[in-house]
Amino acid sequence: MCGFVGFSTNSNDIDKASVIQEMMNTIGHRGPDSDGYFVDDNVTLGFRRLQIIDLTTDASQPMFNEDNNISLIFNGEIYNYQSLMDDLKEKGHVFKSQSDTEVIIHGYEEYGVEILQKLRGMFAFALWDKKEESLFIARDFFGIKPLYYTQNTTDNSFLFGSEIKSFLNFPEFQKELNKKAIKPYLTFQYSVLDETFFKGVYKLRPGHYMIYKNGEIDIKQYWDVQFDTEENSLEFYVQKIKETMEESVKYHRISDVKVGSFLSGGVDSSYITALLKPDKTFSVGFEDYEGIFNETNIAADLSKQLGIENHKKIISADEFFDVIPTVQYHMDEPQSNLSSVPLYFLAELASKHATVLLSGEGADEIFGGYAWYETSKEMRLYEKIPFFMRRIASNTAKKLPENRITTFLVKGGQKVEEKFIGQAKIFDLKDASKVLKADYQDAPTPEEIVSESYKRVAGKDNVSKMQYVDMKHWLPGDILLKADKMSSAHSIELRVPFLDKEVMEMAGKIPAHLKVNDIDTKYVLRKAANEVLPDEWANRPKVGFPVPFRDWIKKEKYYNLVRDVFESDIAKEFFNVDEIVKFLEEHYQGQANHARYIWTVYVFLVWYKRFFVDMED
Repeated sequence: MCGFVGFSTNSNDIDKASVIQEMMNTIGHRGPDSDGYFVDDNVTLGFRRLQIIDLTTDASQPMFNEDNNISLIFNGEIYNYQSLMDDLKEKGHVFKSQSDTEVIIHGYEEYGVEILQKLRGMFAFALWDKKEESLFIARDFFGIKPLYYTQNTTDNSFLFGSEIKSFLNFPEFQKELNKKAIKPYLTFQYSVLDETFFKGVYKLRPGHYMIYKNGEIDIKQYWDVQFDTEENSLEFYVQKIKETMEESVKYHRISDVKVGSFLSGGVDSSYITALLKPDKTFSVGFEDYEGIFNETNIAADLSKQLGIENHKKIISADEFFDVIPTVQYHMDEPQSNLSSVPLYFLAELASKHATVLLSGEGADEIFGGYAWYETSKEMRLYEKIPFFMRRIASNTAKKLPENRITTFLVKGGQKVEEKFIGQAKIFDLKDASKVLKADYQDAPTPEEIVSESYKRVAGKDNVSKMQYVDMKHWLPGDILLKADKMSSAHSIELRVPFLDKEVMEMAGKIPAHLKVNDIDTKYVLRKAANEVLPDEWANRPKVGFPVPFRDWIKKEKYYNLVRDVFESDIAKEFFNVDEIVKFLEEHYQGQANHARYIWTVYVFLVWYKRFFVDMED
């Protein structure tokens, strides 16, 4: 899990070598094995290395071509690098290393930006072409690796890198809060806009590349998810999944260091583990809980059946609360997916035994694993009524007091574009508006944010539409970001074999009824996994990575801890304190379950204090 940072500036007042070293040191956790930087009149590049493939100094970065006209900093893994290297050697290119990094350099020399179409892997990189005096910056297909950029500097310097926090060391960077980011965050639980919580700092979208030249930015898309279904039998697609996943895991296990796997009780990580058969697996759960909040025994049982050594950690409430500021620091932006915290502990545990870890992220999005994708039996019956009649009932129900029946009628008369914004929906718009101060109300609505994605899949079935929305927003903005940041916090590399472009191409052809039906979600994947997993694991219901936060804040110690933050001067800047305290009080008294509302506000306040208060001291 390497990291890089760079800048282009015309300022003569900056000691470029000193500044790039400070920026590199800020992300030292991403690459503890070595560092390096390159400075010329036009661009400065810095790199922190975690050694994975070719452990020699020949693979150090920045890496250059033979005449030093091309320099590269690269974070990720190119899994088909060996075949690409053979192809490029046949075309006359000379390699000095056995690393996947070098295939990007020679691939660019041979194919230009079209090299992106030939790569299979996860990546973010910046390539300086001295002859063209241009930067070629790209991010992988799914957004597995992060990449940020900004020109929010006093002298129009251009900054880019793996983590936003490295920009804070650039003397001309203007650190400002993006006021428009808070309201959408309350609903989505993560930073969903292209512009981050730092004003003027942007994420390069997955499947996009950028050319920076003469102070100008030109961004283009080079790849997108496709759902072009082809009818075929269940048995046909079970076989396709088996073949494609076996190949993907074979590629993802390539490493010159130790490889292990994360293992919960669910089918996704269990399937990866069964295909990989590592020496060790790693699991976490919560103290004083069994079952839904602690599946470590289930993970240990599967490991034993597969003949694998399992390591587990049980997390206490005190440990959980103590590490929240550190988790939010590593996330760069506020992110209130509760599973980020146990993932931090899981990565810490794994880092003591392995450097590369495989995990099951992406299976739900690609193969239809979420409950949202499934239509209930009652709704399927109701949908036999003509839509215009259901629309009338929906509009009428909106005017009535909210209850189970009116909610059903409202949803039954809505198109998927009106009711689904992605897997996470915390605050509804009404409550978000109620808790926020006036200065933070100006922001796009959730529907406006996802509308572009829906336009791209107009005419597709509803399951494909929801999958696409999740793959454009939820997956890179939440799932993959926490996977990258929590693993890199402990200097390990996390790989996700489900998120392989060959897997996606195959899965995009599977009809919706084989993915989601009245039997199960992820139906066809479960059938394929059942070939190597016992029934108990292949058919286990999805539970995610649950955390007993809702129980903890009913205890006086943690209730008081959260209340102190809610009543702080920081909270008064952003929130109507009476409203957020009301949610906390009702939850504490057992009158309602407001745990997700409380956590989402609390995390933002912890994050803001860490980046905008503590750093100013």
